[in-house]
Amino acid sequence: MAHPKNPKSKTPVKVPKKVKMIGRQAETQLIESLIAAHKHVLLEGPVGSGKTSLALFIADHLQRKVVRVDGDGRFTEQKLVGSFDPKLVMGFGFGRKSFLPGPLYEAMAEGALLLLNELNRMPEMVQNVLLPVLEQNSVLNIPHLGVLKAAPGFCLIATQNPREFIGTAPIGEALLDRLEWVSIHYLSEDQEVEVLQRHLPGLSRFWAWACVILIRLTRSHSKIKRGASLRAALSLAELVLASKWTVSQLESENFWTLATSVLANRIELQVSKFSAQAYSASLSEVMSELRALLLVELKKDESGTMLEKKKGTA
Repeated sequence: MAHPKNPKSKTPVKVPKKVKMIGRQAETQLIESLIAAHKHVLLEGPVGSGKTSLALFIADHLQRKVVRVDGDGRFTEQKLVGSFDPKLVMGFGFGRKSFLPGPLYEAMAEGALLLLNELNRMPEMVQNVLLPVLEQNSVLNIPHLGVLKAAPGFCLIATQNPREFIGTAPIGEALLDRLEWVSIHYLSEDQEVEVLQRHLPGLSRFWAWACVILIRLTRSHSKIKRGASLRAALSLAELVLASKWTVSQLESENFWTLATSVLANRIELQVSKFSAQAYSASLSEVMSELRALLLVELKKDESGTMLEKKKGTA
């Protein structure tokens, strides 16, 4: 997130237009209680479960500024804290005029919420910078500049994917000891359908349900190590809406070609891409099984009313 060079700036960050959060009432209440008690929060949940959206919603609800950082293995302490501009140092020396504040400095100086996405993707040295900041006195010692004490209201909300996910590293015990843990799970079936219809008003109830059920099936399939998130359902629903398909297209090859394209990079099969068995063959096999399972869902109700209840307008 771009930030102003002047940390005293009170210009609020624009957040998405205020909308009602679907589900998450218990999590919202818990997180807001933790923030009110001046605690720092760690949200843990699978990719696409809405951790970042929830954090932004809460900030909006509390009318708080957010300074956002998206973590990766290349992130450095200097990027988080800030650094001195060599050209400015030549003119002004080591002082505030030559210092370019990073997101941590900005959030502390302004008493804002610091949102650290995927904290467990950040290098250990970057994580260690946070230790003194998350103590009760909340201070940051910057060489040549001095000690910055956090303004009232400063709070950290960090997110992380489950620890078994590839590309993540464990957060140190010292840092975990300073964070209150909140588990974030996927929404219910009905809530995920509601999210799709809110984002795509022209999408029929049937197609919203079909896309959601498909991605939910990937989360429990024995040959899938990591299932798809709601983002996959949204992407597939966008394609369905653009194609102006009717209910009958669910069983067409065109739909399943699209579904395969959407899911291929959003699920992780139990079979490795480097195994002797061709990954594409395994994917094709899994998609055939998902197709059969989805059609079974359509036929579960012996009275034949399920399809009518689900489809709404075709």
